[in-house]
Amino acid sequence: MVTTQPLIEMQGITKFFNGVKAVHNISLKLQSGTVHALMGENGAGKSTTMKILTGIYKPDRGIILVDGNEVHFASPKAALDHGISMIHQELSPVLEMSIAENVFLGREPMFPGTPFINYNKMYRETKKLFEDLGLDINPKRKMKHLSISETQMVEIVKAVSYNSRVIIMDEPTSSLADKEVEQLFKIIRKLKSDGKGIIYISHKMEEIFQISDDITVFRDGEYISTSEAKNLTQGLLIKQMVGRELTEVFPNRKKAITNEVVLEVNDLSAKGLFRGISFQLNKGEILGLTGLMGAGRTEFVKALFGLLPFDSGSIKLNNKTIRIKEPRDAIQHGIALVTEDRKGEGLVLPMSVKANMTLPTLKKVSSGFFVRRNAENQTVDEMITALRIKTHNKNQLVETLSGGNQQKIVLAKWLLTNPRILILDEPTRGIDIGAKTEIYKLMDRLTQEGYSIIMISSEMPEVLGMSDRIAVLCEGRITGILGAEEATQEKILSLATPDKMEETT
Repeated sequence: MVTTQPLIEMQGITKFFNGVKAVHNISLKLQSGTVHALMGENGAGKSTTMKILTGIYKPDRGIILVDGNEVHFASPKAALDHGISMIHQELSPVLEMSIAENVFLGREPMFPGTPFINYNKMYRETKKLFEDLGLDINPKRKMKHLSISETQMVEIVKAVSYNSRVIIMDEPTSSLADKEVEQLFKIIRKLKSDGKGIIYISHKMEEIFQISDDITVFRDGEYISTSEAKNLTQGLLIKQMVGRELTEVFPNRKKAITNEVVLEVNDLSAKGLFRGISFQLNKGEILGLTGLMGAGRTEFVKALFGLLPFDSGSIKLNNKTIRIKEPRDAIQHGIALVTEDRKGEGLVLPMSVKANMTLPTLKKVSSGFFVRRNAENQTVDEMITALRIKTHNKNQLVETLSGGNQQKIVLAKWLLTNPRILILDEPTRGIDIGAKTEIYKLMDRLTQEGYSIIMISSEMPEVLGMSDRIAVLCEGRITGILGAEEATQEKILSLATPDKMEETT
């Protein structure tokens, strides 16, 4: 039930880092029993604002009110004590511990007067927390055996276990399949009915309108507007986010595809991961690779790039059979992989933008043992401009950038290797609508220049909007390849669903 007194209110929040404005005069109100979406491009100030609300940063100006009373959070624990918790986009469970141990980490129930943990009580309380949300998960299971969606549910239960009245969810569906998203929404609706306030951060427009009551927009660190979701359209929301109208999210692509086959994969198999993968990739083509989570898409492209071994099959490049046993082989043959896990596999977070971007290509800007700094700086500056990367300067640490700008740096890094075949694994995951459009235009431009692209994506509009052909994987094998003109969401889902696959094979 919505109350007139806001559960949380932020007024005039301002924060500077080294004299540079991160957010300025930010306002936000959250009512009990509502989902309040926080929208904005990467770098708009969403993460900084939430870190202030959860006690990670202290504001330079402005106040925070909880139930109308001004509060000052000296630490995340202080925010937790006031019932505010956050589920971060990058989940970080202790994999070797059980679900219950993760939920109660650092506050385990103890036998009175002893240093011993009361495991039975901890398991009972964890089980009850799950049952209250309509979930049936064994609290003794190790975290390492859980799916991403199950891990997400554990994080939600952990937040609830703190008696949190405010739960912040940062891109909670970025790694979830459609069925898992619906399960998450069911839990969110249950939390709403219990009077919790949810701050929901996402770049997925359809989700925002499906689950949100109110929507607040930030742009360039400034507060723009707050509206009831029912009073907004997608077009108006995008305009508020980017400060202009985006008439087309996907570019009006000029067909660059030729009859020249640049890559041919024949019967590639890896036991337990994928089997019998065969397809051709033409010059100037974007080949979409899609399927449900667990279909083997990422494992296949990792094998193609030399990160995973394959048992049988062959790879031909420009009609010549090649051997790829490690990434160095792939890079030498002009193949690059932009991984879906930008933080774990794509970047060295404590290093600078410049260092990350030139890491695979240092030889090109070096003479002997010495890096030619002018050449390196010029190369990096050109890429920052071309990809519109928002950074204070090229020496800024990558870990301080937004997720979308981090993704652009991964893309820039591999473009500097001058690949002819670019593998993009979930290229716009966690990227805002304006940045997505820039990435799509860049992909289109690359194909015009003769590059060929394999694009893995779980986002149906992206697959349909950018692909020349679409290969659908189900349970480790390609069940069909559709041309862009014949592809529909229904056809793709039919090929991607195991029971449907059995009916058609």
